[in-house]
Amino acid sequence: MTTQEQLYQWHELAQQLRVDSVRATTIAGSGHPTSSMSAADLMAVLLSKYFCYDFEHPENPNNDRFILSKGHAAPLLYSMYKAAGVISDEELRSLRQFGSRLEGHPTPILPWVDTATGSLGQGLPMAVGLALAGKYLDKLPYHVWVLLGDSETAEGSVWEAFDHASHYTLDNLIAIIDVNRLGQRGQTELGWNTQAYANRARAFGWQAIEIDGHDLTQIDEALSAAIVVNDRPIVIIARTKKGKGVASLEDLGGWHGKALKAEQEKQAIAELGGERQITIQVNQPEAQSQPVPISNPQSLQLPSYEKGTKVATRRAYGDALVALGTAQPDVVALDAEVNNSTYVEDFAEAFPERYFEMYIAEQQMVAAAVGLQVRKYKPFASTFAAFLTRAYDFIRMAAVSRANIKLMGSHAGVSIGQDGASQMGLEDLAAFRAVWNSTVLYPSDANQTAKLVEQMSDRQGIVYLRTTREATPVIYGAEEEFPIGSSKVIRSSDQDQATVIGAGITLHEALKAYESLKNEGITVRIIDAYSVKPIDVQTLHQAAHDTEGNLVVVEDHWPEGGLGAAVLDAFAGTGETPIYEGTQLQLIKLAVCDMPTSGTPEELLHAAKIDADAIIAAVRSLVKQSVRVSA
Repeated sequence: MTTQEQLYQWHELAQQLRVDSVRATTIAGSGHPTSSMSAADLMAVLLSKYFCYDFEHPENPNNDRFILSKGHAAPLLYSMYKAAGVISDEELRSLRQFGSRLEGHPTPILPWVDTATGSLGQGLPMAVGLALAGKYLDKLPYHVWVLLGDSETAEGSVWEAFDHASHYTLDNLIAIIDVNRLGQRGQTELGWNTQAYANRARAFGWQAIEIDGHDLTQIDEALSAAIVVNDRPIVIIARTKKGKGVASLEDLGGWHGKALKAEQEKQAIAELGGERQITIQVNQPEAQSQPVPISNPQSLQLPSYEKGTKVATRRAYGDALVALGTAQPDVVALDAEVNNSTYVEDFAEAFPERYFEMYIAEQQMVAAAVGLQVRKYKPFASTFAAFLTRAYDFIRMAAVSRANIKLMGSHAGVSIGQDGASQMGLEDLAAFRAVWNSTVLYPSDANQTAKLVEQMSDRQGIVYLRTTREATPVIYGAEEEFPIGSSKVIRSSDQDQATVIGAGITLHEALKAYESLKNEGITVRIIDAYSVKPIDVQTLHQAAHDTEGNLVVVEDHWPEGGLGAAVLDAFAGTGETPIYEGTQLQLIKLAVCDMPTSGTPEELLHAAKIDADAIIAAVRSLVKQSVRVSA
């Protein structure tokens, strides 16, 4: 039973959280005090009684996890950290200042923040990944808590998370929806209709509890009930008021994202009972166990393929992933209901306890990968390259989270053939190159693919591997190495008149073109730029120098942002300092320029002018031009 003393302590702590949110945002001159104030009572009870966390050891595997999905309420989170005694009042007052750890929305610069939030609709999907880790991999009794705003429940990704949490019976996942009625520009879709939220959650198989989010007794009872549910995920739907506790702010529109002025701050703090300096002792996790070992690692034995045989790089990816899983028990795989095309089905069969089917929910798949890597697992998430665009905001935010995830996009480019444009990933290289600290790889044969998959495992940041649907000739021996950031010069001589740069499917077209051009007396250098980012600047510069600046880049991708752009960037300077000061470049970019249709791979490569015929024509034009200039 809740005592009057507990109620008083929670009330005082909640008021402190409100006051500190107001103080910090007023000093910053920006932020979201009213969104922080609505959830203060909920967080006061959670932090004081139910949240179990060793703040001195955030890496402790037994810690509960907390994700602030409504990331704009960061002042509330930082005020909680102050109450827990892990940041000072001085640091709290540095909110949003340059150089401060307390950014406008939370990021893992703070050791107690697992994932960056602020792009709404992402916290619950990432929490699903953390809860999967807790229940199925760590097998530890920690809870994953998520505070959502009511506005973000309009995002489809939230309901992808509701669906998958129920499918995987994540009874260690507890969501709290702060239903404060007011969004950025007015009332939310459902307002205070908490029953509608509850009905939706129950339809997805969740236990739903409706409460008054300012009644401390109800909050206590709801949290107490939530932690004993053992057959489904739980959501607490709390009716609250934005700006709670200050008459000039409470349940009034027009205050979203606005800090108070000095006089308004003074009045608000007085109305909330003044400043407090309460520090509480957060409960330590009761269990002090280690994650359950999944399997005994074995030595890595990558698959190998005979030169001259034809193997799809997506096939090699599946084979290599199984080999990696055998050697590294922390490797896990996720797929979006295409594992018989990505060949991740082989990993699922070999390691069912480490495979998570995300069905056709690419946002949830990427978010779950982010959640899994929080617990130091190595997630490989795979689907068609075209469909990863649905999850691009999650990929972008994964970079903000400093997450280490591995993504594979198969069926890239027009070379997939008859399925048509809707299935063709033609934007993926540009998209992934634009992600901060990303790595972008595009193998051309099976042995190369296997070696790159091995390197992906320990690579930091967002790592993307592009694979091809069609079986392509194996051109490299199994003993070859392919360091990330390098390339392969696979045809060269002292008489090369031009350089052709390809990757993946177009490298094979370049090799066909090489033979035809050689019969005409034109020798060309062929570079396999399998590492699109980082790209091999030195080799490209040397080739430009040796072949009089005559370069042809050919890619199965739109002209913007892909391999051609990466090659051009290798010759561009930063600021006023040029990188390349050699021979003048004459560069032709061959890429997919018109909307493709259905057809055979050969027909589509030819129609897009990225096949051997197009390469031959491009090289001829460059060589003729060089002859005219020399004359």
